[in-house]
Amino acid sequence: MTDALADISRDVVLEPADNQRLANLCGQFDEHLRQIEDRLDIEIASRGNHFRITGRPGAAQIGSDVIESLFDLAARERLDPERVHMLLTETVMNDEPVAGADVELDADELTIQTRRKLIRPRGANQAAYVQSVYKHDLAFGIGPAGTGKTYLAVAAAVEALDNEEVRRIVLVRPAVEAGERLGFLPGDMSQKVDPYLRPMYDALYDMMGTDHVMRMIERNVIEIAPLAFMRGRSLNESFVLLDEAQNTSVEQMKMFLTRIGFGSRAVVTGDITQIDLPSGQRSGLRNAVEILDGVEGIGFTFFSRRDVVRHPLVKRIVQAYEDADET
Repeated sequence: MTDALADISRDVVLEPADNQRLANLCGQFDEHLRQIEDRLDIEIASRGNHFRITGRPGAAQIGSDVIESLFDLAARERLDPERVHMLLTETVMNDEPVAGADVELDADELTIQTRRKLIRPRGANQAAYVQSVYKHDLAFGIGPAGTGKTYLAVAAAVEALDNEEVRRIVLVRPAVEAGERLGFLPGDMSQKVDPYLRPMYDALYDMMGTDHVMRMIERNVIEIAPLAFMRGRSLNESFVLLDEAQNTSVEQMKMFLTRIGFGSRAVVTGDITQIDLPSGQRSGLRNAVEILDGVEGIGFTFFSRRDVVRHPLVKRIVQAYEDADET
């Protein structure tokens, strides 16, 4: 009987045989090829525009797909290790089915257009997340750091504002210290809470430009606030994002969810493995997942370490911590 896991070889011939484009694909001293080999546990031999990829059947197929995709990109842009890593991650993600997602996800339909850039979900799980944000009035994105939960949610908020689907964006985070004692911070209230909200500012600057963001904040079209400021409010015609929701109490989560008004959409993101609440206090995010499961109009997307799109070391760190928790 043939061993289904035996190594195979796949041959790829890239046309046209453009030496400059091939050099861009391979990288200096073939560093891009070595990067692909290490990530997929395969071997790549090349001579001119002919490549032979050897490894387990699934890995060899992904390797050949990556080589062909990089060759297409090499005609339009200068490749570097980060770009190769992102394409590798996206290709591996797309090769794995996502439970609960539509069988066919239209990449063009799920593209997010912001003022400064076009943002595409990387992998099937990110695509399912964006689809959930579009489809539901309330969407949850839950998983480890580096999976794009917050960035994609901010992008969807910016797109909705630009398309006049909402009148304002409200970005919220609980002001909980991650185990440190920061003491009394100088400045007014805005300056005191800025350190907690900085990741949201960074995403907005990336998509809209610093000057435009500051004008929107001055006009109160964009509001970035700590969760405590939400009590007693009703948010109509708004796109509301609660980030780091694992650090909300059960009461705070209920308070936030009941702020959603007419014509509004809300996204809640968090990582239930990084809860910074005092010992013994139950996370509002964990509680909400249990209570709201199956409620009509609410979507849940759960990310795992395979969805991490940062440096490959981040994925291995997440894996190590998960293994430690299991033991």
